[in-house]
Formats: sequence, structure tokens, C-alpha cells
Amino acid sequence: MANNKTGKVERKNSLLVKIYLLAYNFLQVVGWSYILYQLVNFYYKNEHEKNTLWNNVHISVIIFQNAAALEIIHAVFGLVKSNPVVTTFQVLSRVMVVCGVIIATPVTYAAASPGLPLALFAWSITEIIRYGYYFANLVGHVPHFLVWLRYTTFIVLYPIGVTGELLCFYAATKYTNLNQKAYSYTLPNTWNFTFSYHYFLIIVMLLYIPLFPQLYLHMFSQRKKALGANEKISKKVN
Repeated sequence: MANNKTGKVERKNSLLVKIYLLAYNFLQVVGWSYILYQLVNFYYKNEHEKNTLWNNVHISVIIFQNAAALEIIHAVFGLVKSNPVVTTFQVLSRVMVVCGVIIATPVTYAAASPGLPLALFAWSITEIIRYGYYFANLVGHVPHFLVWLRYTTFIVLYPIGVTGELLCFYAATKYTNLNQKAYSYTLPNTWNFTFSYHYFLIIVMLLYIPLFPQLYLHMFSQRKKALGANEKISKKVN
């Protein structure tokens, strides 16, 4: 009897987790689709003549980018099979760009950088595909074209996104170079500790040099596994 009750509870919990993950991934697809629409509409209607891109998209980007922090919780508690460390790094790097660079500096710097539309373009398409893939996987049917998009579009979008992020960082360093004390903690102080936001931004930018090739090549490796396995399945079916 106890085993039956335990089994029922586990199945119920599993169902609730699945419903939650379906809702989360669906809402992220909707959110990033809306951000892409805002981005395209901004330039299509020439709204840059009377407004700024960041002013148009900031609420959507802040909500849906920061919502990605839930993925760290998903990984830590085993709701998904993702590596918690890798997930944390990937999520926080984006949150850093949004909160620690674009929001943290005046709108005439990172928010006005040409890197912002590049980053948003790459992020939005990537996330629409990624969350769509996760949603389809939870449903139990992933179309081949979605698998192909998931493991192919990064070839172009990842370098575009990284370029956009670095341009935003660079624009932010222009501000911190003029305001060295911004978000910094200087000596002397009771903690005998110093922190320079300006040099922190530079260090993060430099970290892209070793990390970008590693992650990029890793994704190619994942692509080979995913598409290779998919091709084998197709051949068996045919």
C-alpha cells in the first residue's frame, strides 16, 4: 500500500513538473517572439528617429531574460538534465549584459551601442528555437527541422550575439573610464578591500577570448551528435 501511494505521489509530482516546464518554455517562446517583433518593428517603422531601441524593449528584455535565472533552479533540483554549473554560467553571462552593463550605465552608452540590436537579434531567434525545442521535447514530438535549427543556427547567431555583447561591454567601459568611481569600492575603507567596476568589465571582456572558442567548438560537437543520431534514425525508418 505504501509503495502504491509513493508511486502515485511521484507520478503526480512528475506531472506537475512537466506542466510547469511546458508553461515556462511556452511563455519564453512567446516572450522572445514579442522581443523579436519589437526589434523588427522598431527599425521597420523608423522609430529610432523619435525613440530609442532600449526604451522600446527594456521591459520585455528585463522580464524574459531574468526569467532565465529559473533555469539554474531547474538544473540544481534536477527538473531538467542540464549541468547546473554550465547553466549558471550561460544564464548569468546574459543577465550581466542586461543588468550589469546596459541598465547599470546611462542610456547614451551601452543602451545606445550598435551591439544592442545585434545581441537582441541573436538572442531572440536563439531563444525562440531553444525554448521551442524544449517544449516539443516535453510534448514528445520534436520535428526534424526544429532539431536542425537548434543545432545549426548557432553557427551564425552565436558569433553575432557575442559581438553584440562585447560592443555593449565596450560602450560601458567608455562610461566607467570617465567615471572611475562608478560602482567601485576604493581604499581606504574598513574592509581593506578594493573593487573597480571599470576593470571588472575589462576582465569579463577578456574572458570571452578563451571561452568563446571552447563553447563554440563544444556546440559543433553537440551538433554532430544530435544531427548524426537523427540521420541514423531516419535511415532506419526509411
